[in-house]
Amino acid sequence: MAATLDKIERLTEILGKLRALGPTLRERALEAERAGRLSDETIADLASTGAFDIASPREFGGEELSVRQQLDVIVEASKWDGSVGWVVWAGASTDWIPAGSGPRVVEEVYGPEWAGPRVAGSSHFPASRGRAKRVDGGWILSGGPWTFATASLWAPYTNLGCIAEDDHGGTYLVAAQVPRSELVFLDDWHVAGMRGTGSISVNLRSDELFVPEYRGVDFRRITSGAIESGLAGSLWKAPALGWSFSLMAGMSIGIAQGALERFLERSAGRSIRGTSYKNQLEAPLTHLMLAEVHSKIQSATLMMRANADETDRLGELAAAGTPADADDMQRFSARVLMETAYAAKWCAEAIELLQRNSGATAIMDFEPIQRSWRDARVITLHGALNLEALSENFGRLMAGIQPHQFAGITTLDRFAPAPASR
Repeated sequence: MAATLDKIERLTEILGKLRALGPTLRERALEAERAGRLSDETIADLASTGAFDIASPREFGGEELSVRQQLDVIVEASKWDGSVGWVVWAGASTDWIPAGSGPRVVEEVYGPEWAGPRVAGSSHFPASRGRAKRVDGGWILSGGPWTFATASLWAPYTNLGCIAEDDHGGTYLVAAQVPRSELVFLDDWHVAGMRGTGSISVNLRSDELFVPEYRGVDFRRITSGAIESGLAGSLWKAPALGWSFSLMAGMSIGIAQGALERFLERSAGRSIRGTSYKNQLEAPLTHLMLAEVHSKIQSATLMMRANADETDRLGELAAAGTPADADDMQRFSARVLMETAYAAKWCAEAIELLQRNSGATAIMDFEPIQRSWRDARVITLHGALNLEALSENFGRLMAGIQPHQFAGITTLDRFAPAPASR
């Protein structure tokens, strides 16, 4: 009970600091867009709120908040600037990768003092251009570049997805933990939205890099929880997809909430062209639109809160030695992915309504609503949120048919026994 109360107090404190910092984050958003990255000052300010520690282990001084509590932090950060929310999300939602890689990686990532994201991840999909070859004592990495490496500009380590060959001519994914000193950061983040995230690509400093055995882990062993982390909390037993993607929807929700607040702020006393309304907020057409916007955001919020709560419950069950049935876990994971895609869609649609009713001045680059509009649409285009594919996979499970087999971070067959250690 004392630990629970302590987490509630820390959550309240972190949220309070983020709200106080919020107006400054919004003021800096345009500068971050033009630079293609958050400033080091912004990273330091966010670190001072505790936002980068929300999913770090308590054994190493982290907050280790529940997934449901982490969701509140992601929502608050995203209200002020979608790019800020994305970087905070990337830091929190990637923590299960080092935790699932074993105690030596955990010690390296969380042991030293660090003000910023602890770890970044890149290319954990079968389309990875990275390659890993097993050698005595470890791995030789080659290939690249590794794309969409959010938070790598500020994290001490980036976990790179690499394709390796097994003994039978097949391939599998290796998650390789690489220090930032061994990476080159490419200037290739020139995009339509989420411009301030600095989600650049990375390359190795040399054609090949040796990585010690413990830093390269068969990704299936991470996703299946086959490696003991040495960490005590139930968070480390929570299903990774429920954790990552419940939080991902928090970005969409926060951006939409921020856009709604901005709309109400800028619409007071504003006339509506082509009508006799002198105050947009007094017009019935505005009232109908606001009700629809609220319903879309609220639907997404309630759904993701429920998924975050369920993720925490499943983690507690697993920590108690009574994990959920594999079929139930597969269905839960498929559902979370699909519902996250729907939440992103609904929030993007809500912001589009606000944008369309904000007049021509809302296209100016200094106006937060147009940034919210672009940022929210970028989330819907994330490779893991293909709504139609995710809907088909969940529908197949509902109909008693197995989903499509595919590799990578969102694979739904991860609940089979992990391959033996090599």
